[in-house]
Amino acid sequence: MSELEAFRAEIRSWIEANCPEEMRKPVQDEGDICWGGRNFVFKNEGQKAWMEVCAAKGYTVPDWPVAYGGAGMSPAEAKVWREELARAGARPPLSSFGIWMLGPALLKFGTEEQKVLYLNQIARGEIRWCQGYSEPGSGSDLVSLQTFGEDKGDHWVVNGQKIWTSYADKADWIFCLVRTDKTNVYQGISFLLFDMTTPGVTTKPIKLISGASPFCETFFDNVVVPKHQIVGQLNRGWDVAKYLLGHEREMISGAGGGEQTSTIGKVLTRNGLDDPMLRAELAQFDIDALAFAACGEKFLDEIKVGRAHPAKPNMMKYAGTELNKRRHELLMAAGGSTALEWESEETRGGAPARSWLRTKANSIEGGTSEVMLNVVAKRILELPGA
Repeated sequence: MSELEAFRAEIRSWIEANCPEEMRKPVQDEGDICWGGRNFVFKNEGQKAWMEVCAAKGYTVPDWPVAYGGAGMSPAEAKVWREELARAGARPPLSSFGIWMLGPALLKFGTEEQKVLYLNQIARGEIRWCQGYSEPGSGSDLVSLQTFGEDKGDHWVVNGQKIWTSYADKADWIFCLVRTDKTNVYQGISFLLFDMTTPGVTTKPIKLISGASPFCETFFDNVVVPKHQIVGQLNRGWDVAKYLLGHEREMISGAGGGEQTSTIGKVLTRNGLDDPMLRAELAQFDIDALAFAACGEKFLDEIKVGRAHPAKPNMMKYAGTELNKRRHELLMAAGGSTALEWESEETRGGAPARSWLRTKANSIEGGTSEVMLNVVAKRILELPGA
């Protein structure tokens, strides 16, 4: 038996012994996802036990170094971990913007003190982060942002507004793009971290067409941010921001075969679907979903060895967005009139319709589909500009 095969057998046995039955069921609603943080309330004891036992082993962030709360797995071992979780039908023990976005940025740009402090808290589920990028007049064009940090010697005083701040009303801390030099449009932005309970920080939820309010407006009124809470160099926050955006788009795309792009034909046809055209569409979707998952695994492998094209996250984000929208269109078609229901227990409070409506935002958040296509055209296909 090879070392990797032995590792797989060890991980499989560990999951079987430690993953509670409650955590082997498909995610049905927001409460089934463990976000962690100071104010997170576990849905049940199984969810709490699964997160804690994984955090103790470093399995919430398996490929992070042990010193920062991870398990120190190699890329190949981390891939085995993901595969064995999927085989067991086990949910991820912890979901977090800290894991998906801020963590990789801190690993690359953070000081040793920042890595030890924040990464360990993220890995243990003790801190929940939100992202302060978009502003009312600065969406995909982030260099035009106006939130300003005035230099006061040992701290900044931040004033401004962010919008579409996902889960800002539930987050403990924010990683935020702040203009710190008004004379330099492209190099005058810094990447700051601060506590959402800091005086002067307020949030206001934005209700979506689905009826949910995951997005917020976030306001900063004379917010004091200590100087040591900057990541990377002063006025070079765009370097950190661009690196983090790649990981955000990877997360949105579901690279590696996430839940939002999983196959659905087998599940739906098991319940009986007589429409041959719909069955054909389901089969085609499943083929595309499997191809996308394979592409995602290749992409992750390329990232680990430094061979990923810098514009590849844009391509993956666009493809994953379109695939997820197709998935929910098919789920609605297969559900018939029942899928249009909005409040009954049978549909778990209109989950199919609400999820379908929520996917419309996929083509806006993390960079609009139009911007993603422009980047792919210019950077990957090298097409001439208009």
